[in-house]
Amino acid sequence: MPESRLLQGNTACAEGALAAGCRFFAGYPITPSSEIAEEMARRLPALGGVFIQMEDEIASLAAVIGAAAGGRRAMTATSGPGFSLMQEHLGYAAMAELPCVVVNVMRGGPSTGLPTGPSQADVMQARWGAHGDRPAIVLAPDSVAEVRQLTMAAFRLAERFATPVIVTYDEVVGHTRERVTEPATPAALPLRARPLPGARPYAAALDEPARLTPFGDGRRYHITGLFHDENGFPTEEPAAVEALLRRLHAKVDAHADELPVAEEISLEDAEVAVFAFGIGARAAAVAVGEARAAGLRAGLLRPRTLWPFPDEAVARAARRVSAILVAELNLGQLAGEVARAAAGACRIERLNRVDGAPITPAQVLEALRAAAVVAR
Repeated sequence: MPESRLLQGNTACAEGALAAGCRFFAGYPITPSSEIAEEMARRLPALGGVFIQMEDEIASLAAVIGAAAGGRRAMTATSGPGFSLMQEHLGYAAMAELPCVVVNVMRGGPSTGLPTGPSQADVMQARWGAHGDRPAIVLAPDSVAEVRQLTMAAFRLAERFATPVIVTYDEVVGHTRERVTEPATPAALPLRARPLPGARPYAAALDEPARLTPFGDGRRYHITGLFHDENGFPTEEPAAVEALLRRLHAKVDAHADELPVAEEISLEDAEVAVFAFGIGARAAAVAVGEARAAGLRAGLLRPRTLWPFPDEAVARAARRVSAILVAELNLGQLAGEVARAAAGACRIERLNRVDGAPITPAQVLEALRAAAVVAR
């Protein structure tokens, strides 16, 4: 029988990782993500796994990358300042095609900012923080149950695309407690695909990832953060450099339909819509219900995958409505992306809050009413 439990968001993240087969965690305590490390430290040894508290976040992701190279499903968790320190290694894991999961529980910044206050100001960093044209898969849960679900999905996607996957949510989602129903027997993840005997480690079709044999399995090959050939050795040959970079992106872009889709609420006949994620989407869902009860046809588009950005879902919504209200706990990081995807089909309005408190349903409802008045 399925088991129903009261879980905190961060605890649900650890539960999802363990259910997905994560058996290695390296991290450094940082508010508001510390409960993830605490739960993994408590649970992993009994499952034959390994927990290591590292000296800092740079070393944490380095250790996770090493575990991934050895064939382990591995994860780390952090928040803003620590996530900043991990950017170089995120680029390395993307270039070396090593699957791992990084959880970033967002708090107010810049710098040490608001250690216990929510924010959504790391979404551009999650996409562009590491230098260079790297691919990025970033998932954004809005509930405790979805934290568990999308953490599990992150491991599947990391294996599928041989790349780091980021799960990001704000402090409120991380510290909310909700009842979660878990399956009695979690679905097993498929084993990591292995290369054929004698195959070059980085030989792959244009839209497919490399398949590396875990270190210790009897084969030697080279891993580097430099541009490399199909054998893994550094190269500056222009055709090989371009082919590798384009493949790193194509392996995700060509299979975007495998990523978690955006949720659409009451968009079929909406005249105005909200674009929101995380705790902002929870507030927006309440506001949409209240707007509908008052006769205002409002809808909600909630991205579950932030990157690659849900361009098609935004474009569809923009063709239906007169305005999209982008509600986010920052100064407008995703509003520009929504405007780009909407391509002038409707107006883009903004609702931004950066005072360390979450956006409320009342704020969303007021902004929706104002957008509807302008439309009329």
